[in-house]
Amino acid sequence: MTTNADGPQPRSRRRTPAGAAVLREDVTEAIRAAVFEELAAVGYARMSIEGIARRAGVGKTAVYRRWRSKLHLVLDVVSALAVQGLPVPDTGTLEGDLQVLFEVTSRLLRHPVASQIIPDLQAEAARSPEIAEAMQKALRDGQESVALKVVAAAERRGEVRRGLDDELALDLISGPLYWRSVVIRTRKLPKGYLHALAHATAEAIKAL
Repeated sequence: MTTNADGPQPRSRRRTPAGAAVLREDVTEAIRAAVFEELAAVGYARMSIEGIARRAGVGKTAVYRRWRSKLHLVLDVVSALAVQGLPVPDTGTLEGDLQVLFEVTSRLLRHPVASQIIPDLQAEAARSPEIAEAMQKALRDGQESVALKVVAAAERRGEVRRGLDDELALDLISGPLYWRSVVIRTRKLPKGYLHALAHATAEAIKAL
């Protein structure tokens, strides 16, 4: 209660913030999913806030409340890939861990959505330093975190020498599949390729 010249007055109740102050997480996730679908369907250059909103089943205002432009929306979504990461294998051997990692990475890179989005954004990265930085972070950091943990586990088991060149090990692990799936865009890997690649990569890392 408050008091004034007219006597006790009821305390005014604070109003709950309306729509613009509360961003529903389910709407945010729907928009993020729509970005991937829209990128795969029309590419970055033709992608629009209107198209994203329509695909997410929301109004344009819902998108602009969260991101101020198409560029910032895409940068946010692509950067989020880096923190999601890949599962860290634990088979007990370097070769086994690499084969699991290669199998998961191969499926991700050859997924219809990823196979459309990554080359398109790589092309846009040549014109946009912001997209280039976000792509590097998404593609490198996510893979680097897992790959270096695989190498560190091999060091603890005594499979590889301690203090080897991490950067070179990362190149050996990440390069071949990226080349196959993104650069020359091989749709179907040869039978036994991932097993052979895991064996060759493990032997190369042991030789570092």
